[in-house]
Amino acid sequence: MQVEIYSDVVCPWCAVGKRRLELALGQFEHADEIDVIWRAYELDPDAPPLREGDYAERLARKYGMSREQAVAANERMTAMAAAEGLDFHFEEARPGNTFDAHRLLHYARVSGSGLQDALKERFFLAYFTEGQPIGDPETLVRLAAEVGLDPGECADVVAGVRYAAEVRADERAAMEIGVTGVPFFVVDERFGIPGAQDASAILGVLRRAWAKAHPLELEPSGGGSCEIDRCPS
Repeated sequence: MQVEIYSDVVCPWCAVGKRRLELALGQFEHADEIDVIWRAYELDPDAPPLREGDYAERLARKYGMSREQAVAANERMTAMAAAEGLDFHFEEARPGNTFDAHRLLHYARVSGSGLQDALKERFFLAYFTEGQPIGDPETLVRLAAEVGLDPGECADVVAGVRYAAEVRADERAAMEIGVTGVPFFVVDERFGIPGAQDASAILGVLRRAWAKAHPLELEPSGGGSCEIDRCPS
């Protein structure tokens, strides 16, 4: 059974959602039969490779709030992430265009390495904790090599246009199913989970989807049974 997640590597709720999905899978009886696929979604497709300036100031301008309110919002998000075992440092974040990161994530998926999830995790850590420039090609190649991907292949990907069409296809698919915010989980192509919901909610959907895909098979009737109001007591 597939779980597809539309997300961006600079989305804090996406990092939280990843942890909650992992917690849900840790309690799911058929976790070893789940194929997790990370789909591309750019929150700011027009971003430059490296966006300069203060993170809180940018947040304040984007949402029409004061810098103090933006700092407070970041602190709340940091506390929320800490509850999931994540260590966020927004003051050190170096945002930028994430298109190349998504192309590398697609390469990691189709390469057969099984390292797409590890690369997604590495990108989250690099951006939210370590303050690494997520739009810098050399940084992306180095991070990909750290999880075990071939650095030469990764350098070739970011230097060219490989997997650009696949990233755009993900983004069109997101639009077609009505994704307006991330993370957005699609379970077995029929159940949608908007946002980083609690692990218990994700687990409930996983179990429902599994039950739908694997209905109980009944043997032909023939044994005795009691029915409501039709059995002596």
